Amino acid sequence: MVGTLTQLSIIIKNQNNPMSTIIIQHDDCLRHDPGPKHPESTRRVEAVLSGLEDLKGLQKLPAPLATTQQILRVHPAEFWAGITSQEPSKGISAIDADTFLSNGSIDAALRASGGLCYAIDQLLAGKALKAFCAVRPPGHHSEPETAMGFCLLNHVAIGARHALENPMINRVAIVDFDVHHGNGTQAVFEHDPDVLFVSSHQMPLYPGTGQADETGCGNILNLPLAPGDGSKAFRNTWRKYGLPAVHSFEPDLILISAGFDAHQRDPLGQIELQDADYHWITDQICDLAIDSCQGRVASILEGGYDLQALATASRAHVQALSC
Repeated sequence: MVGTLTQLSIIIKNQNNPMSTIIIQHDDCLRHDPGPKHPESTRRVEAVLSGLEDLKGLQKLPAPLATTQQILRVHPAEFWAGITSQEPSKGISAIDADTFLSNGSIDAALRASGGLCYAIDQLLAGKALKAFCAVRPPGHHSEPETAMGFCLLNHVAIGARHALENPMINRVAIVDFDVHHGNGTQAVFEHDPDVLFVSSHQMPLYPGTGQADETGCGNILNLPLAPGDGSKAFRNTWRKYGLPAVHSFEPDLILISAGFDAHQRDPLGQIELQDADYHWITDQICDLAIDSCQGRVASILEGGYDLQALATASRAHVQALSC
């Protein structure tokens, strides 16, 4: 096994530098095991951390467990009790055809949600400017009462609701460039004008949501892309529609659902992006953050299922966060 938190050798330039980028991780995220042939494997986090290993100026911090209060801001108590009751002592328990629980899955999901909330706290306390949460399982498909699409808890939604509890934060923008539409995130916030959700994603593709006419209360902007659209269409779409929407919203915090499965190597999508596209979109988001929210950006890993692409694309993402 390579690239776990205990083995990762990220060089910390200056732990007291509030301008540093923090990497949030925890070995509990390796305990969630949906099965040997499942694309959402423990090796994903290992690949990400290996890709970041020699980057300088990063600070690594362990993800705490999310609190019940944090979870219940998004998910009803009955839902969460039902999920936790299904965790097996051994073997695998199926929630649906794609989504599974093993012993350790609950702690993994709690570390992912808790890690993002902790990252946001670090940003708001002025202890860091940017954060990337290298955690799993992913979260953006999880609806308030439905775990689905490899996802148990909706981490980015939990993080946004956590941020809005802070008097410094009145508006949160969530940017999602995963190849799949973040149906769960949209479902949580489609009636909440304090949160902007902007998503580029492939259509047609799972989960089948994310049409351009799904606009919520005017706070949802879906940017569907066709298979094979590639870098030019991706960048033009964000340049013309997505980035101006975030700029106009004037958020106090930007959260990123960072899925890397639109990469040309990924087996689950066909948008055909390059590493440079992930650096570009991240750099553009960070520029917006300087103007609107004192540079505060927290990112969390969503999809990405080719290990080589995941390592190089997440590296490009974190390099842009750290600029």
